[in-house]
This record gives sequence, structure tokens and C-alpha cells, in this order.
Amino acid sequence: MTLYPKLILDALATVRYPGTGKNLVEAEMVADNLRIDGMSVSFSLIFEKPTDPFMKSMVKAAETAIHTYVSPDVQVTIATESKQAPRPEVGKMLPQVKNIIGISSGKGGVGKSTVSANLAVALAKLGYKVGLLDADIFGPSMPKMFQVEDARPYAERIDGRDLIIPVEKYGVKLLSIGFFVDPDQATLWRGGMASNALKQLIGDAAWGGLDYFLIDLPPGTSDIHLTVVQTLAMTGAIVVSTPQAVALADARKGINMFTNDKVNVPILGLVENMAWFTPAELPENKYYIFGKEGAKKLAEEMNVPLLGQIPIVQSICEGGDNGTPVALDEDSVTGRAFLSLAASVVRQVDRRNVEMAPTKIVEMHK
Repeated sequence: MTLYPKLILDALATVRYPGTGKNLVEAEMVADNLRIDGMSVSFSLIFEKPTDPFMKSMVKAAETAIHTYVSPDVQVTIATESKQAPRPEVGKMLPQVKNIIGISSGKGGVGKSTVSANLAVALAKLGYKVGLLDADIFGPSMPKMFQVEDARPYAERIDGRDLIIPVEKYGVKLLSIGFFVDPDQATLWRGGMASNALKQLIGDAAWGGLDYFLIDLPPGTSDIHLTVVQTLAMTGAIVVSTPQAVALADARKGINMFTNDKVNVPILGLVENMAWFTPAELPENKYYIFGKEGAKKLAEEMNVPLLGQIPIVQSICEGGDNGTPVALDEDSVTGRAFLSLAASVVRQVDRRNVEMAPTKIVEMHK
């Protein structure tokens, strides 16, 4: 049997690409590198993106079509190409970001997202370029906290790739799965789907040059935490807790998760949220309704810094609900607390970077 190009192309024309409904030839997905050598055939299939979900099935379908409509004896070799540049490799993502910080809590309800939002705003007020990723796939709250619930991020072609443009508010670049799902519907995703969505928000977005990239992680320990750690070169993690004993028990587990051998992410410090209640009209009064200095004692016990203590004031709740983080008001009790927290984080990160500098120099000379 003699093989010739039209025979192969006619077979490929029987395969339809699900994304467009067109066949492979009609969709111009067959590259012009078709080669025939006796009973051996090789060519490439061209896809729009390197992450095309139909890539493997189309390669298999094209091979099957040639065996069915030409001959089962044909040796088929199919390579794949993409019009867009591939996503950077794991560990090499966000090359323009200086510091990547995960903000975590052992349990929900301790105000981790409130701390994340206000820390981001406070860092921006101090003059830093800041990005904030809402990585709580199943309970995204940042769109509401920044009053951008109606925002719909769009994509732009940058350096050969379609990249998501983050929403900007209060000097912070922001992305959340909340921008892409129905806020009234539960997100029923398995761990793999959630992790892939998170990788897209990290690696397929135009974050640009940032001094600090904060990641608001889901409460507890999950696949999401491992995805972030395995995808990015983390500067460190911040653990948020209240002074309450039950919260501290889970905060201890959170610290252990980051510091164990499998994860190995430095703990930058603890934040004690809801440290005391202060009435707005009596800013000097402190009422320790969840216990006194529990996180401070845990920090001392586990030999990690206490980065800040944030009081409960009614304006924190109001600011989160109406989309105006309290860190915007430098004259308020909580505004000053978050600016102080931001300054502590900067000092701790700078200290860690200085400590890591000799290691980096050694690696450069290897």
C-alpha cells in the first residue's frame, strides 16, 4: 500500500474538535509538517493553548482515524503544538514578584480573610506594590470585602499568552474564584478541579511586578495548601488565630503543617485577631472576651514572632460588609493596628531575606 498526504488528511477530516465542532483539517489544526516514510506517518496537531482539555483525546482520535480509514498497519507519530506560550514551570511562576506570603488559619471564623484584606491595603498604603489572591475556592469573600462583586476580569494577549487581568482596588491587584462563579451557588468541586483553578489564577494572570503577593488560603489543611506550596517559591506563611483555646489548638496544627519536612515553609509569625474588644467611643478600654494573649503565649512557646494584635471594633465588621477595609482609615484604632501589622511583616520578611542571601549566593556560584 502506498501512502500519500491526501489519504491521511481525508482520514483526519473525520475527526471533529469538540471546542468548535469543526474537523481537524477544517479547523486548521493539522500542521504543515506531515511526513510519510513508507508505512510511517508523522505530523503535529496545533491547539490554541498548551492546557487544552481535549489535547490527549484528539491525538488518540486522530491516530484511530488513520488506522480505521487508511490501514491498521500505519505507524503514527503525532506531536502537539500550541499557539500560546506555555505556562511557566512550577517553581518558576511569578518571576516579577519579590515576596510570596500565604495567610492561613487552623480553623474558620478567626477573621483570616479580614486580616488578609486589611494587610494588603495597609502594605499598599505604605507604598508597596501588592497583589492579593483569594485562594479560598469554596468560600471566596474578597470580592465583597473590596466592593467589587460585579467585576468581571478579562483576558489580554501578553507575550504570546492570554492572561487574566486582575481587578485593582485601593492600590491592590485582586483575583478570586468569586469573580467566575455564581455567588448564590455552592462550588461543588473535587480537590483536583479546585487546584487546577487555583493554578490558573496564579500562573495565567498578569500580576506583573509586585513587592508582596498575599494568598488568602482556606481554613484548615487541604489540597489547596499543597498546591500553593508546590506551585510557588514561598517566602513564608502567616498564621491567624484568636486568643481562644480551641482556635489556638488548630493554629498549632497550621504551624506544624508549614514547618514539617514535606512542606517546609518558614513561619513569618502569628497574628492574634480579636485580641480584645474596644468600644469605638472608649478606645483605651480593653475587654478580653476570647481570653487574654493566647496567641502571644503560643508564639513564645513555638518560638515564632507575634506580628500583631488586632482588636475587635464594630468598624471592622462594617468595613468588611460594605467593601471599605478599616486599614484605609489611618486615624482609627484598627487602622493603626493594621498599619503596625504591615510594618511588622515587612521587617520580618526583610530579616528573612537577609538570612537567606548567603544561601542564594552559594547557589549562584554552583
